[in-house]
Amino acid sequence: MKKFISILMMIFIAFMPELLLAHPGHGGHEGGYTITHYFVEPMHAVVSIGCIVATIAFVAYTRKRNQTR
Repeated sequence: MKKFISILMMIFIAFMPELLLAHPGHGGHEGGYTITHYFVEPMHAVVSIGCIVATIAFVAYTRKRNQTR
């Protein structure tokens, strides 16, 4: 089961860039690209924070489920 969860997480992480697609206006940042851009821009923030929350919830659920067995 741990191997399945690890593979599932790797697939999710591999497809994360597809979820965080660029929006019109990219390329006009004077200071370059930073990680904060993905949490400040509303177009990215909703998806970024949603992915983080979903990942944390999934990991917490699987750990809790494994502890009860």
